[in-house]
Amino acid sequence: MLLRVASNRVFSGVRYSTRIMTGTISDLKEQAKKKAAFAAVDEHVKDGMILGVGSGSTIVYAVERLAERVTQEKLKVVCVPTSFQAHQLIVQNKLILGSLDTTPELDCAIDGADEVDSDLTLIKGGGGCQTQEKIVASCARKLVIVADYTKDSKNLGEQYKKIPIEVIPLSYVPVSLKVSDRFGGNTQLRMGKMKAGPVVSDNGNFIIDWFFPEGITDWKVVHEYIKLIPGVVETGLFVNMAEMAYFGLADGTVRTVTK
Repeated sequence: MLLRVASNRVFSGVRYSTRIMTGTISDLKEQAKKKAAFAAVDEHVKDGMILGVGSGSTIVYAVERLAERVTQEKLKVVCVPTSFQAHQLIVQNKLILGSLDTTPELDCAIDGADEVDSDLTLIKGGGGCQTQEKIVASCARKLVIVADYTKDSKNLGEQYKKIPIEVIPLSYVPVSLKVSDRFGGNTQLRMGKMKAGPVVSDNGNFIIDWFFPEGITDWKVVHEYIKLIPGVVETGLFVNMAEMAYFGLADGTVRTVTK
């Protein structure tokens, strides 16, 4: 059976239904991201603050709200970026750009995450910025996470199945072997989608994605072991760093979790 829609394009009933559902889910997620980001900025950003600005799709909404408040309330907020993307967002929104060279102590950092467990342990690095994100977070008095409902899990691995590991290019093969030999799972060198060859981080390094097995619970031990492997720059595990998380829900509300 065929269904003709207003645009005069013809779809099968099944395909049309799938497209509508996908669009609705996507819209819900974007609204959830926006709700979480706006709530965090409204609650934590104050005049005179030095703020770490994270990376990712939800942070776009956080910077949008920050720019609105700076304009409306005449706030003075210095923004320290965690990535090239964050740098561009700050500049494009005409916010005050800072750096760790001049402001190494931050009042707060607001960032996204790929997954958050019930202890506020995070997986980050889907965008390849985990090293800078962790440095900036470590300089902040508090790290606040903003995300949509799909990132909220009881245990890591329920939603996001891999942990990014930034490595010196020379070391990616031995690091991959050591990680999989010690913990199981498998590793893949992250490859570029719009270029030939591997993804190169903002620091000029490679990124290994470790698809970890089920059953791991002590992420502090995992992080510390991997971090000590020669050639590893940083992992995407953020253990005991986040103080609070804001999750935008599908019903338009925001759920907060505090450490």
